[in-house]
Amino acid sequence: MISTMTTDFVRELLAGEGDKLYFPNADWLFPNGLKIDRVMFTIPGLDIDVYWYGFLIAFGMLLAMIYGFKRLSQWGLEPDRFTDTVLVGLVGGIIGARLFYVIFSLDRYMTDEGTFDLVAALSIRDGGLAIYGGVIGALILGCTMAKIRKVHIPALLDLVGLGFLIGQSLGRWGNFFNQEAFGSKTTLPWGMTSKSIINYLHSFYYPDRVTVVTADALDLVAHPCFLYESLWCLAGLVLLHFYSKRRKFDGEIFLGYIGWYGLGRFWIEGLRTDSLYIPGTEFRVSQVIAGTCVLFAIALIVFVRMNIKKNGYTLYRDTEESKQLLALYEEKKVQSKRRGKHADDECDTILDASIIAEDEDGETLKEDNEESENSDEAPLVAENDEIKETDND
Repeated sequence: MISTMTTDFVRELLAGEGDKLYFPNADWLFPNGLKIDRVMFTIPGLDIDVYWYGFLIAFGMLLAMIYGFKRLSQWGLEPDRFTDTVLVGLVGGIIGARLFYVIFSLDRYMTDEGTFDLVAALSIRDGGLAIYGGVIGALILGCTMAKIRKVHIPALLDLVGLGFLIGQSLGRWGNFFNQEAFGSKTTLPWGMTSKSIINYLHSFYYPDRVTVVTADALDLVAHPCFLYESLWCLAGLVLLHFYSKRRKFDGEIFLGYIGWYGLGRFWIEGLRTDSLYIPGTEFRVSQVIAGTCVLFAIALIVFVRMNIKKNGYTLYRDTEESKQLLALYEEKKVQSKRRGKHADDECDTILDASIIAEDEDGETLKEDNEESENSDEAPLVAENDEIKETDND
């Protein structure tokens, strides 16, 4: 199948199953299409589908946590408290991502009777998560837990920001498998199209037409916005990772994250055709938040740096509080190992004692057998002697 956007190609594509992506502006790139299945695998026996989207988000979270634990010492944070905070933050991220999406698309969850469909709103498996909502939810619950566990929040946020970039860079590929989060029409070589993309873009550009008109669909090739955002986050991760070793104050990396991500998202959101809008306006929610984040980050970084020049600054990792907490944590680890070794020694002692007891029982049993054998042989000898005597008589 030639992927050039001709009338025949569009008709054949619309008549197909819709599970293939094409790159018509570069017909050398997957000329026969790239088959996409949003289901990663089905759990045998339970008949439950595991989707690429959910898997990639979960995997991104896992990589972010591993990265955070690897660099904890560079921020002077204690691992146990960090773990508690991150786990609560993950829950907040899921709640916030769904709540944000539902709030700014309420019309999708209203029934014909005008009531709110709570079941549909809670059905995350049907799709509908907003990145900004996830970030906000994670920060609210995560920082609350950090306050309770007495974790230094600015230092924590630095690691969280880097973790967000990891999760977002990988998680965006879930949109690729779902064939969503694409942008407006483009003539760039990496522009993509599919049956679902054509149907969606046709309704976007020609909302008054009920069915797809083939002639209108010849240029419905979309920007892969998920790819732009994934690469933008990856670039931000690399830059902030290396700069973090030269940071001037705790929290600077997190401000760098929201500024960098906001800058990229402001541009990318302008390309998208599935944006959420502030009710009653033509302002895209994500663009408003992104622009605000950029201005806020720049202003706060400049303000704090000017203050540092006057008064100086001590990173949290260099404070007595951080050193004491880490020392206590290391002491707990040593004590735990000692308790474990003591328990192992007790087990070895019990095992050795049981082995000795078994050996003693074996020796006793052997002696008893020998005595038993001797006692059995004596009468036999005597009986034989008697027999011999009887024979001689």
